[in-house]
Amino acid sequence: MSAERPLDEQVRLDYRDSVAWITIDRPGSGNALSPPCRDRLRDVLNGLNTSHRARCAVITAAGDRFFCTGADLRHSYDDPDRSTEVPDRIMGDARRMMLDGQYALFDALLDCDVPVIAAVNGTAAGMGAHLALACDLVIAGDRAKFVEVFARRGLVPDALGPWLLPRIIGVRRTMELFLLAEDLPADRAHEYGLVNRVVPHDEVQPAAAEWAERLATGPSRSFALTKWLVNRSLDADRASMAHDEAVAVELNTATEDAAEGVASFQQRRPPEWKGY
Repeated sequence: MSAERPLDEQVRLDYRDSVAWITIDRPGSGNALSPPCRDRLRDVLNGLNTSHRARCAVITAAGDRFFCTGADLRHSYDDPDRSTEVPDRIMGDARRMMLDGQYALFDALLDCDVPVIAAVNGTAAGMGAHLALACDLVIAGDRAKFVEVFARRGLVPDALGPWLLPRIIGVRRTMELFLLAEDLPADRAHEYGLVNRVVPHDEVQPAAAEWAERLATGPSRSFALTKWLVNRSLDADRASMAHDEAVAVELNTATEDAAEGVASFQQRRPPEWKGY
């Protein structure tokens, strides 16, 4: 069974030049993320900030039916260290598991220094949909679909969906997706603004590779600061945003790529970005 395979086979990390390809490889489970796989994905993303081996990342999945169907609900949460006198679940357990689990993953994704592309090759449901939508760019195959599945199970939307979706598509469409829980095909997701590009199913990874290779040869520190500014802008007032922009510009001027950008302009030649 897939749960018995090593974690680095269930969430694979491969480097192709300066691009980190992260592949969820649990097709027998709909590429759902068990807690260990979720934490492995978090650690991989956090590791990209310090290794500097990759200047862009792509998250995709094995198989041709599922991108990620969310959390693996079949996983057992038994705590072997809990006394037999204590109930299996008490108030506070779910909150702690969420903060230490899925929210730590989304912090790692949203705060990752390198641009992250979602290459959505199939169904993205629940947390899996939000995993794709939290990426900086989203490329979906024409057979992909997004499903806010929570209402179908009598659950409350989580995995930062109530934070992400209103900011991308507005409150009305968000409520439609959450309350009706209908499948959203890739073309409609593109129309809503959830997806950057829709390509034929077999071209998802090549299309992601094209963008990734372009980003991996760009001014990486500028990209990191751009991500920081855009993510902060959703919750910042104008004065705070002006201050943040000034800080970002100040930091960026100290990079070698910023100096290269000015020099290449003055010398009328293409820039040669180093990534630092």
